[in-house]
Amino acid sequence: MPTIKKVWKFIGSMRFAIALLALLAAACSLGSLVTQGQSYAWYAERYSERTAALILALRLDDAFHSWWFMLINAFLCVNLLLCNVTKLPQLARRTRAAASAEEALRAPGDACAETVAEPGAAFRQLRMPAPRAGETPEGRKYLFSSKNRAGLWGAWVCHLGILLLIAGFALGQMTQKQYTVYGVPGQAQMIGDTGYALVIDDFRVDTREDGSVEQYTTGFTLQSTRSVGPSGKSAVVSVNNPAALYGMKFYQNSTGWAASVSVYENGEPLQEEILCAGEYLRVADKQDLAICLNALYPDYVQEAGSMPATASDQPVNPAYLYSVYYQERIIGMNVLTGDDVVTIDEYTVAFSDPQRYTLIQIKRDRFTGLALAGGLLTMLGLLLALYLQPVRVWAVQDGEGAWTLFGASRKGGVLFREEFARAADAAGKPAEGENSGASD
Repeated sequence: MPTIKKVWKFIGSMRFAIALLALLAAACSLGSLVTQGQSYAWYAERYSERTAALILALRLDDAFHSWWFMLINAFLCVNLLLCNVTKLPQLARRTRAAASAEEALRAPGDACAETVAEPGAAFRQLRMPAPRAGETPEGRKYLFSSKNRAGLWGAWVCHLGILLLIAGFALGQMTQKQYTVYGVPGQAQMIGDTGYALVIDDFRVDTREDGSVEQYTTGFTLQSTRSVGPSGKSAVVSVNNPAALYGMKFYQNSTGWAASVSVYENGEPLQEEILCAGEYLRVADKQDLAICLNALYPDYVQEAGSMPATASDQPVNPAYLYSVYYQERIIGMNVLTGDDVVTIDEYTVAFSDPQRYTLIQIKRDRFTGLALAGGLLTMLGLLLALYLQPVRVWAVQDGEGAWTLFGASRKGGVLFREEFARAADAAGKPAEGENSGASD
């Protein structure tokens, strides 16, 4: 049992906390230095096969989701929790003592002024709450007042906030889900397993005077597939201006080109779909036959011996790079321009209406609120610790009716004693002496 107590005491100690923070800093540095999310081949090409194997074995390719990074965070949370739990009774006693006249009367105080004519003026000068009167066991009258006791809780609240912040971040990283939705205005796309569909209402590309892109903006409506009847919330998202709905965060990620693909059978319309570059469609009554839109060049140019390219982002001379598959095997590939079409037996395929599609990245983190609460508590703790100065002031009357004024503050030092001296002057007698003793 003594050994277990020693282990828990060490886990909750400041020395262990400093070691964990050093490890956390080193882990974050490693995660920043090593490019995240790449393959073994990518690391082997840039470093060496042995280094690549080591990176993957230590999960340095995904450091912030690795078991060891989460373990460091877990130990840090336990350390902060133990620190707060063990200090809670002592802090509660200290808070009660700060409001106790009996405790103050037993202490020498940080500053003292004798033969004060009007102690009430000193309390007012120090902006103390109205003092309460009482008598000591010896029958002497006293006045006592205290303020800003909440300042004693600053460090404790700050520790609690950091605990919630770390826990919220770690749990969020462990459980976070990401989705990608793309399409053109008018299309609706399911967002993974969330039970919501994203309807793209509008997509706008703003350009500068020189023709360069200034901003991408998407307006969308989020609809629940589980509710009956019309429902949904709308939002607008642009680059560096995300939106939040139903516990999800939406980011404008990128854009690309899409086109309408029309399929005719023996000259009669068979089907029509909008394909984004990289997508394909299967012919309705011949599923083994598939048409893929590999790329779209809005302002097509091609020089002899070079790859297709685009001269601008304006759809002034669109061209469509396509490929045809039959039973999963490619049977044709080419670039269509103008009114060109593809003929495959009785089927004719035509591309038209080039337009931009929008790509939205969606993140769902169920612990964002916990991390936010931790951040707010941390700020509150800092405000309590830095701006609330716990102060106690009391005055004791001797047998001849003269008052002696005392003051104590856990913070402030010389500044508090200077303020106390001015209060003593206001009470009708300058400070004649100082005692440097513990306040509580």
